[in-house]
Amino acid sequence: MTPPAGTATVPQAIGPAVTARDVIAAYVGLTKPRIVELLLVTTLPAMFLAAHGVPSWRLMLATMVGGYLAAGSANTYNNVIDADIDELMRRTRTRALPRHRVSRQAAAVYGTVLGIGSVLLLGFAVNWLSAWLALLANALYVFVYTMWLKRLTSQNIIWGGIAGCFPPLIGWTAVTGSIAWPPLILFMIVFFWTPPHTWALAWRYRQDYEAGGVPMLPVVATRPAVAWRILVYTVLTVATSLLLWPVAHTGWLYPVVAGVCGAWFIVEAVMLLNRARAGADDTSAKPMRLFHWSNTYLALVFAAAALDPWLLRR
Repeated sequence: MTPPAGTATVPQAIGPAVTARDVIAAYVGLTKPRIVELLLVTTLPAMFLAAHGVPSWRLMLATMVGGYLAAGSANTYNNVIDADIDELMRRTRTRALPRHRVSRQAAAVYGTVLGIGSVLLLGFAVNWLSAWLALLANALYVFVYTMWLKRLTSQNIIWGGIAGCFPPLIGWTAVTGSIAWPPLILFMIVFFWTPPHTWALAWRYRQDYEAGGVPMLPVVATRPAVAWRILVYTVLTVATSLLLWPVAHTGWLYPVVAGVCGAWFIVEAVMLLNRARAGADDTSAKPMRLFHWSNTYLALVFAAAALDPWLLRR
C-alpha cells in the first residue's frame, strides 16, 4: 500500500548492524583458532625434543606464528569451499560465511595472504624445509581432503587427516633442518589419533553431517561398527606413542605419561564400544566424552615429550 504524499517512510530493520569488531572476529574465526591451537600443541614439543632442551625463543616465535598463518590459511579455504555445507549444519551455520560477515571472495583473498605470509615467514625466519612442509600440508588439506575426499568417502578423515600430522615435522625441522625418526613417530601418533578424535565428534553431530551430505563414518556405519574402529585406531595410537621411548631415547617421564594416558584412552574407547553394543543412542553413547579426552591425551603426551629431555639435562 502506497503511503500518503508527504508521509515519511520508516526503513525496515534488516538485522543488527555489523561493527568493526564483528568483522575482525569473523576473520579470526575463519582461521578456526581452536583447531590451530591443537596443531601448535604438536609443534612446540617437537622443537623441545629436537633441541634436547629449550630452543631459541626467536625460533619458537617465528615457527609458531608461521604455523598459525599456515593452518589459518588452510582453515580459511576450508570455510570458503565448505560454505554450502556449513549453511546446512547447525554446528557450523554460525560461522562467518553462512552469516555473511565476510564474502567468499574476501575470504579466499584472506586465505591466500595468510598462506603466502606463512611461507615467507617460515622460509626466511626459520628454514625453507619447514616452509615447504607447511605448504605441502596446506595443499593436502585443501585439495585432497576438503575438495576431494570429504564429500566422496567415509575414509575421508583417515587420508585427508594426514595434513594435520605435519606440525611435529615442521617443529623438528625448524630446529634441526632435517627429518629423523622421532618426528616421524610423532607424525604417526597424530595420524592414528585423528580418526577416533574426529569420528567421536562426527558421531555426536551425525545428523548434521547427514544433512550436509558428508559421508563421515558415523553417517554410513552402525554405532557398534564406528565404536569398534575407534577402539582399533586408539590402540594403534597408544602403541605408536610408546615407540618414541626407545627411538628418541627419552627418560622415565615420557613412557609413564604415554602409558598411563594411553591406558585411559583405551578404556574410554572400550566403554564407548560397550555402550554402542548395548544400544545407546547418539547422546547416551557419550562420544563427546572420548572426544574431549582425546584432546587431553594428545596434549599430555606431547607435553611429556617436550619436558622429558629438559629433565634429563638437570
